[in-house]
Amino acid sequence: MITKEQQERFLAACRKTMKSSGGKKGIGTLGERTLHAAIKAYLEPEETRHEVPVGPFVADIRKEDGIVEIQTRDFNKLRKKLDYFLELGPVTVIYPVPMRKWLSWIEEDGTVIPPRKSPKQAGPQEIFRELYRIKSFLKEDGLRFCILLLELEEYRLKNGWGNGGKRGSTRFDRMPVALLDEVWITGPEDYGKLIPETLGDSFTAKEFSKAARISEGMGTLSMNVLHFVGAAERVGKKGNAYLYRRRAAAFQDQMKK
Repeated sequence: MITKEQQERFLAACRKTMKSSGGKKGIGTLGERTLHAAIKAYLEPEETRHEVPVGPFVADIRKEDGIVEIQTRDFNKLRKKLDYFLELGPVTVIYPVPMRKWLSWIEEDGTVIPPRKSPKQAGPQEIFRELYRIKSFLKEDGLRFCILLLELEEYRLKNGWGNGGKRGSTRFDRMPVALLDEVWITGPEDYGKLIPETLGDSFTAKEFSKAARISEGMGTLSMNVLHFVGAAERVGKKGNAYLYRRRAAAFQDQMKK
């Protein structure tokens, strides 16, 4: 659960970022980096620790206890950095997820339509798509992940096709409104946090998808990662589908023997 102190620090970081970018009149000044900058200010208020050169790369944050990288998407871009940074010490990858989203459209003349709440809700399982891209690193010592579940405002340009230019539109900026929760993965045992509690001890990828409210394709990727890191084991089949069991359940069975 998020503490009052964490929420206050997060909101202060958001206000600081908004002020530096000119407020809502300056939407897009930092582009997609508005969200990135707010998270960076929340995690490390001391700006001298931001954007620190480390060998041939630049770390988002570097402190005595390790390096922090904020990645809003496409973990493929982290591969070379992880290769280098993990040789130096612990690396924490921060991944923001829009659990609650307000959507505003920007017309061709620059008019911003008042925000409407998006019916789509995302959960921490969204990270599986990205974890799959760097699966070969997941068992490396010192690699940690923090999923930030956020409420945010998203601004999109009406420059697409169909439905008044909304289909295929460009995301212009994202601005955080509130921090809802943090999910930390510091080792193989923590991946079990991403298995919905509503599932039983054994389940298929399809059942996982339904419980997590994600697509079946995402469910398959998720179980691939969970099996790889040892958070779930295959215990047979249910029809043509693999049947998985939580690692915790398997451990309890071993203790009974």
